[in-house]
Amino acid sequence: MVSPRKRIWGWYFFDWASQPYNTLLLTFVFGPYFTEIAIGYYLGQGLDADASAAAAQSFWGWGIAASSVLIAIFAPILGAVADTTGRRLVWVWFFSAFYVIGATALWWVAPGGGVEVLFWAVAFFGIGFIGMEFATIFTNALMPSLSDHDELGAISGSGFAFGYLGGLVALVLMLGLFVPNPENGLTYLGLPPLLGEDAETQVGTRFVGPFTALWYVVFMVPFFLWVKEPRTAAARVDLGRALSQVKEMLASLRFRDSLKAYLLSSLLYRDALNALYAFGGVYAKGVLGWSIGQIGIFGIVGAVTAVLASWIGGRMDRRYGPKPVISTSIVVLIAICLVLVGMTREQVWGFALDPAGTSADVILFFCGAVIGAAGGTVQSASRTMMVRHTTPERATEAFGLFALSGKVASFVAPSLIALVTGISGSQRIGFSPLILLFLIGLILLVWVNPKGEQSR
Repeated sequence: MVSPRKRIWGWYFFDWASQPYNTLLLTFVFGPYFTEIAIGYYLGQGLDADASAAAAQSFWGWGIAASSVLIAIFAPILGAVADTTGRRLVWVWFFSAFYVIGATALWWVAPGGGVEVLFWAVAFFGIGFIGMEFATIFTNALMPSLSDHDELGAISGSGFAFGYLGGLVALVLMLGLFVPNPENGLTYLGLPPLLGEDAETQVGTRFVGPFTALWYVVFMVPFFLWVKEPRTAAARVDLGRALSQVKEMLASLRFRDSLKAYLLSSLLYRDALNALYAFGGVYAKGVLGWSIGQIGIFGIVGAVTAVLASWIGGRMDRRYGPKPVISTSIVVLIAICLVLVGMTREQVWGFALDPAGTSADVILFFCGAVIGAAGGTVQSASRTMMVRHTTPERATEAFGLFALSGKVASFVAPSLIALVTGISGSQRIGFSPLILLFLIGLILLVWVNPKGEQSR
């Protein structure tokens, strides 16, 4: 018999196991690595440095947008299917395979190839990304059954903190054991790379895909051992009934003003945040010319602040509720986006910087720390706010709709970045749509009931 406390810890381990897909692949190692090889491809096609960086960012943006469209279409349907059958863990198993296959296949994304290498890079990344997002729907849906309502904010915050800590440890191991520093050929802990130093094939950096897959496989063991579902009679998958439930839930939004406002708000602000994560390393590579190692250290700084802020934010959530935590975090993220749009190595919104100095680097490190802190708190509080708008019986369907609300804008946000970057020819200006998305999301929170649809 698994104790309630152990079940909660098992649930935490999903965040620990899955977070490296965001930390290592999306933001701090593979994303910038993809940008590096894409820039090399476009330079070979005759584009100048700025145009090549903008083209690389656009390619990455369209790839993430395509994955997000598929997630948006199928997330609520899968959630309804899981609720009608009473099974959730089996779906976690199923989509974990997507995660592992997609991450592992990134090993074959090597420098020097043509446009087909770029295509397969975003395709394999998308397979793993879809697996992670769908598995998250079903693990989030288990959250209402973990403890009493009043404790869920702290549980959510602790889960995110534990997950960010896992991402931090994974990032330190990648930089310390595998990724060589181009200045001396040693890792960032001063050790010889375990896979050797090969600047031409980038074996140390490419290993980030298989490493992420292995990490997931190992650390999902506590989840599958300790997180159990009540035994239910096997039910046939009824797609018609599931679609009918999705239709009914969408129709019910006409009478659920708080949930409707919250879904619209989170549709914008969560996916602006996801885009900020997805393009943060790409920005650092293209705008400031950072190396993979510098971007990784940038990630470590952000992960440390995310761990601390998620834990503290969970306690603030328990004390004040999730709505004030979400609102404050969005205001902070708007301010950071304004800095990013207005910054080059020479100036920030007209205030001169020494281009030969480190002022721009220090500012971006500070921005990364704040993004980690605000991003951790807003994601944790968003999860508990959704719990306040659902019941344990309909939780998977609700979190499927929650994923839909996120992934609709996940298609829009990367598309807008890709479009504006392509039109302006500037990576910095390409970030400007995120400010508008965050701002509208903040305004829509006015119509969200702090207590959701549940009475105290």
